Amino acid sequence: MGDVLAGFHAAWEFDSDSVLIRYERGIRTPKLFQALGERRIPLEAVAGVTLAPGRRGTVVLRIEPRPGADPLMEAAAGQLKDGSDPYRLVLPAERETLAEYYADELRALLTESGPAERHLVSAPDTPLHFKAYDGRASFDGESVSFRWSWTGASSAKWKAGDQSFPVGELCGVEWRSPEVFEGHLRLLHRDEPASSPQADQDPAAVVFGLGYGPVHESLPFAAAVLAAARTTAPVPAVASAAVRRDPADIADRIRHLGELHRAGLVTDEEFSVKKAELLAEL
Repeated sequence: MGDVLAGFHAAWEFDSDSVLIRYERGIRTPKLFQALGERRIPLEAVAGVTLAPGRRGTVVLRIEPRPGADPLMEAAAGQLKDGSDPYRLVLPAERETLAEYYADELRALLTESGPAERHLVSAPDTPLHFKAYDGRASFDGESVSFRWSWTGASSAKWKAGDQSFPVGELCGVEWRSPEVFEGHLRLLHRDEPASSPQADQDPAAVVFGLGYGPVHESLPFAAAVLAAARTTAPVPAVASAAVRRDPADIADRIRHLGELHRAGLVTDEEFSVKKAELLAEL
């Protein structure tokens, strides 16, 4: 079609095989939209199109993605609020007839339905990172790293040390929105046990809090990890090479470990073992 339909916070450009969604940048634009920038949605990833009345004199045109077609929506698992739904285009009510025209045009081009066998919408680009309540999460496209914070991380995570997970060892993610109680991001291993510890005790998870792990940072991160895990073959089990750390960083960690030991949160044996591991990284 080649036409453009502009609404509040976004504009849709219609092509013969896809819809290019460009999100506005501005104070009133949801931060998730700003983080996404733009997204091309292939028509094979679309199950349907709806048009419904919105709030305060608006109508909402929405693309319904096929289950499993978009890693962002798969990671979100239905937790996004309407205002942060990247598939909604809000228009003034007087443009309802025009919106209905484009909805009909799109419907006529759709040929697929049901769950998608693979991701059809591109994941957010890497590298990505965000600050969680108990640490900092980073993803370079090949591995996910968690580096624990001094103040937020539990003693269980400090005992385990900073973590690095090659995506070949992962089968997915579990994202719980920071806008609900006890939000977190957990990495799911291919050989994950049936039950997992609480997120604040799990070295494969970071927890969210007020201002930590916001949706516009943690959800694109989760989607990128999910997409990479689905397309990366499992890595063979090999002995990992020792990574040399900054001596000052090691000294800080040993000092904090000593504080945990004096507070009775770490046993004598655990203190000795972990201290030896940290010294071995020099």
